[in-house]
Amino acid sequence: MKLFLFFMLFLLILLYPSMSVRFAATGLNLWFECMVPALLPFMILSGIMIRQNLTERFAKVLSPVLRPIYRLNNNCVYCIILGFFCGFPMGAKTVAELYERKQLSKKEASLLLSFCNNIGPVYFLNFLLPTIGMNRPLQTFLCLFGMYGIPLCYGLFLRYSSFCLPAGSFPRNENRVSSPTEPFFKSLDDAMQSGIAGITTLGGYMIFFNLLNLVPHILLPLLKPVYNEKMLLFSHCLMEITSGVSYCGMRMPFMVLVLLPIGGLSCIAQTASMIKNTDLSLGRYLVHKLVQTLLTYFYYYFLRFLLF
Repeated sequence: MKLFLFFMLFLLILLYPSMSVRFAATGLNLWFECMVPALLPFMILSGIMIRQNLTERFAKVLSPVLRPIYRLNNNCVYCIILGFFCGFPMGAKTVAELYERKQLSKKEASLLLSFCNNIGPVYFLNFLLPTIGMNRPLQTFLCLFGMYGIPLCYGLFLRYSSFCLPAGSFPRNENRVSSPTEPFFKSLDDAMQSGIAGITTLGGYMIFFNLLNLVPHILLPLLKPVYNEKMLLFSHCLMEITSGVSYCGMRMPFMVLVLLPIGGLSCIAQTASMIKNTDLSLGRYLVHKLVQTLLTYFYYYFLRFLLF
């Protein structure tokens, strides 16, 4: 089956070279123009802070707010901050790095991975919402809660259910293994290499999954009795959300907003890449993302008269 799929993709690339180049170039341009400037600086800075053991001190900025609510240590708070403010897939990358350095327990890392890997607010406010025509203040506010309020509430629910600690316990920073602080320039060099490797991998996934749009573009129109434009738009967003948003524009804002929590196949593959050196479960991550997607669907469905 795998051989057949790869053979079909090779054949389609050979038969439709101009379309293949266009889709691949779309992924490359979006990666270079949107992802590199938005994510690479955060990847490098976060890598330096992790290697210099500065994450706990950095997290103290929001620790008075988040720590009493979630009852998590400052390293966990740091993951929440980066996962919500720095953009996908920084949440997964940060959790994996701290877990590998034994600054997080497996239970903490699994909890954080379940809700801290999200689309960044800069991308969400400056690119996504204008592209799908959500410009009014009320629309922006409701969409912000749908994008960030739902996973925050979901994480809070998990914290006191599936990931509940025994009564009276509190995860303290003193219990963590203290990693030695590296020399600064070694930290800078390692963080630079790790950031460039991460952003390059992300770009490869964006190009590959944009190229896969070739398949529905050619095969779906053959299903003429059931084919419609919505199927094609859905396939774009399902493959790679950034190019899908550009392609959809204002035609299907509801679908775009509902698919954002899971982010499409490209985002799933990127997350798998970020956690591949750990024993964190991609399957459990997907289950949690699907639950959040379902919650997001109902949220926007009940607010559709105010938003669309």
